[in-house]
Amino acid sequence: MNCWKGWLSYRGMRRGVLLLLASLLLAGCGYRFAGEEDPVAPAFRTVFVDIFTNRTGEAYAENIFRSAFINRFVQEGRFKLARSRGEADLICRGTVRSLQAAPLAYKATNLTAEDRITVTLEISFEERESGRVIWADGFFVGTEDYPVTTVGVTESSRRNALVKLANDSAERAYRLMMSGF
Repeated sequence: MNCWKGWLSYRGMRRGVLLLLASLLLAGCGYRFAGEEDPVAPAFRTVFVDIFTNRTGEAYAENIFRSAFINRFVQEGRFKLARSRGEADLICRGTVRSLQAAPLAYKATNLTAEDRITVTLEISFEERESGRVIWADGFFVGTEDYPVTTVGVTESSRRNALVKLANDSAERAYRLMMSGF
């Protein structure tokens, strides 16, 4: 019986040593998840979110999306906002290329119950002095759904959906900028 006790403790110790070696190998060989390295040099500390261009018929869409990007940079805290382009290390630029709403669901009466708003943005994030593009996407697409009810309520729902779409787009774009994808 003592023979089995020694064998079991040896087997357990062997597993522990193997697990320890495997974890040291993974940690020591430079293994990292894709996109984990910071594509933005630590020396860059300020960002300016430039005025967005609006190529749509949606009034103030450029302001809604620019505000969302400004809020995202402030919220993340990695960079301080510069007051002008000339004071910034990095520039974020954007264009609202298209903004479309389309029916998503219908009521039994063939009236629209829910719409989906789709935006296509052109976004770039670059070093101010060198002009080197850190990240860019010419066809950055996002969607948001909203209910269709009465005229006043639907307009309010659409506006809220547009703001949520802008915030979600800014968050997703920021994550991509910072991950190098």
